[in-house]
Amino acid sequence: MIKKIITTCIGLLLGLVLFGIGLIAIAILVTYPKLPSLDTLQHYQPKMPLTVYSSDGQVIGLYGEERREFTKIADFPKVLKDAVIAAEDKRFYEHWGVDVIGVARATVGNLVAGGVQSGASTITQQVAKNFYLSSERTFTRKFNEALLAYKIEQSLSKDQILELYFNQIYLGQRAYGFTSAAQIYFNKSVKDLSLAEASMLAGLPKAPSAYNPIVNPERAKMRQTYILNNMLDEGMITMQQRDQAIKEELHYERFVQKIDQNALYVAEMVRQELYEKYGEDAYTQGFKVYTTVSTEHQKAATAALRRALRNFDRGSRYRGAENYIDLSKSDNIEETVSQHLSTLYTVDGMVPAVVLDTAKQSIQIQLPSGRKATLGSRSLGFAARAVNNKNMGDDRIRRGSIIRVKGSGDSWTVVQEPLLQGALVSLDAKTGAVRALVGGYDYHSKTFNRATQAMRQPGSTFKPFVYSAALAKGMTASTQINDAPISLPGKGPNGTVWSPKNSDGRYSGYITLRQALTASKNMVSIRILMSIGVGYAQQYVQRFGFRPSEIPATLSMALGTGETTPLKMAEGYAVFANGGYRVSAYVIDKIYDSQGRLRAQMQPLVAGENAPQAIDPRNAYIMYKIMQDVVRSGTARGASAVGRSDIAGKTGTTNDNKDAWFIGFNPSVVTAVYIGFDKPKSMGRAGYGGTIAVPVWVEYMRYALKGTKVAGMKAPEGMVTKNGEYYMKERQVTSSDLALDNSGSVPRANNTPRRQRSTTPNRESATRRQDSEAPQSAPVETPLPPTNSNSGGNRQLDSLF
Repeated sequence: MIKKIITTCIGLLLGLVLFGIGLIAIAILVTYPKLPSLDTLQHYQPKMPLTVYSSDGQVIGLYGEERREFTKIADFPKVLKDAVIAAEDKRFYEHWGVDVIGVARATVGNLVAGGVQSGASTITQQVAKNFYLSSERTFTRKFNEALLAYKIEQSLSKDQILELYFNQIYLGQRAYGFTSAAQIYFNKSVKDLSLAEASMLAGLPKAPSAYNPIVNPERAKMRQTYILNNMLDEGMITMQQRDQAIKEELHYERFVQKIDQNALYVAEMVRQELYEKYGEDAYTQGFKVYTTVSTEHQKAATAALRRALRNFDRGSRYRGAENYIDLSKSDNIEETVSQHLSTLYTVDGMVPAVVLDTAKQSIQIQLPSGRKATLGSRSLGFAARAVNNKNMGDDRIRRGSIIRVKGSGDSWTVVQEPLLQGALVSLDAKTGAVRALVGGYDYHSKTFNRATQAMRQPGSTFKPFVYSAALAKGMTASTQINDAPISLPGKGPNGTVWSPKNSDGRYSGYITLRQALTASKNMVSIRILMSIGVGYAQQYVQRFGFRPSEIPATLSMALGTGETTPLKMAEGYAVFANGGYRVSAYVIDKIYDSQGRLRAQMQPLVAGENAPQAIDPRNAYIMYKIMQDVVRSGTARGASAVGRSDIAGKTGTTNDNKDAWFIGFNPSVVTAVYIGFDKPKSMGRAGYGGTIAVPVWVEYMRYALKGTKVAGMKAPEGMVTKNGEYYMKERQVTSSDLALDNSGSVPRANNTPRRQRSTTPNRESATRRQDSEAPQSAPVETPLPPTNSNSGGNRQLDSLF
């Protein structure tokens, strides 16, 4: 009877086992074909950040949530590979994807516990989970994980699996992969890890937060000891090596990627361009983008602009705290403040600080270093009135206020960033390559790029384009035009009389085009525009890259009342600098993928080679010679402080001194400087282009041109000179030397003595008849179609993506 019972039980048990095996077999047959394809693993593309470099290889931008650097498995040190295997999967090189012994042990434990409490995941299973499965703890997920691990083992070698694991696994502190972790925790290359460091990092995959050696050093040490003991048991290390590693004192040095703070506007331009092309993939494909700007040029440009803005703001009243954080709800104020300050940047020596306490005549602050300091009334300076001043509302200095200070040690003074803003952009005149670009005082406070996004009136810096149109229409640099007041009915606001003025209120009578541009005479510019026609001028300036929507077809065009950006103005002046060719500005030079393969390289439009001819080279040369006079004796005399004879340029100041400009160049480099408030308002007496913009240009160009040969523009073929003035050869000098009267429509000879012009109307009439046909017979250049400022260069780059 007992034997029968035993036999029955064994049969039932065997039947259950066979039934279970059958169910498992069916489950495998049903599930295996539905497993995901392994293309993701076989063609592994790790998520790697977008890195932007200067032309000299310095990092100027880093974009992407995951900090990762792909490394071949052969390049990981043996000590790290041994430590990870000892920690995660001691039989990694022996099993077929699943450690059966480990699974059996874990299954028994889970049955006893009444649920999934522990697993026996191999490295292969972890790869399967990280790439394809969720983190839920269910038997179904574990079953799928096991099958997928088997499939992976059939398709990839052990080293390939290990390579995936070592590069993909999350290890805390935003570090993905052991190469990144070695940098972030120890600030060293992964190949330089010691046994103690490697065993510490090997403990992170199990629980990155729990075993983080910076946050939980005791638990991390216990995990490290466990791993070292496993390595000893597996014969990977000796007892002496284990003991030495346990005793070794580790020094954690959090890696901070050094990013050049002077080129952040350029980096953002690159980020936007790649995002437009690739979307979110731009931040995960590991692109390495090399730009055209150098860190030293950026440093010089940033320093020059900041100095001018800071000097202008000197003497201003204190405008209030930069921001505010509520400290009343914090359990650990020092930690809360430290965390907040870690997100802020020191700009131009202005250190962010948080106010911890305020008294009647002093405040206590905490600095990013964690150090505290007390500022008395002298240190508060102009900010003393803001302490607990309720009249200033949220801008008052109170507990939790974020302010800026300058100093060192125990000596600090309250300062503030200037409100005035500006931009500087410098181009290679022959290719359009951006040598330097600064879009404002501080990128961190406002990412708005004034060099590329600020639509502002160019003022008198636009006049050279109108003068160039006049030369193309038949005038010369010696054409005389009346600089006298003018009133035009119906041309003002709402059909009123328009009565423009010269900025200085002075009028010189009949003067040449050269003299008029040198002195920036508004009346002459208006009469020139009236003579050549507004429609023609609007069409002509499109040769320089301006769109009709930017430059309305009105007489005020002569005074620069349209709106454009500093970058476009620099592009326009490049036409004068390079001999008449249209080039497009660009900042991206080369793009490499994560494997270091060249993906794209800029093939720019080059003046004299493949760039389109925008204006007659002789036109460009005459304009260059005229604008040299602007620097030598005109409104831009301050630019001569650069100490070179090959520079030229033009200043610009808009109504009520709201915008100040200077655009200067030599045949190699064009640099545009713009200064003004983001919400336009008068800058007062200091807000002239020659007063505030020129010094910025001079400081930067002294560096940019340092060591370069002084070489002016060579006169192109087809030029003749007469009485020291330049003319286009095929023109009859006597018929081209025109003068315009008060109306701007009647020419008169410039070789008529001024005394006779006012008293001899018959002679005047004869001259009119003779010269009135000159502009018609003179060669008129065919306008080019409107062009986008970036179209030429970007097309060359996009074709290579």
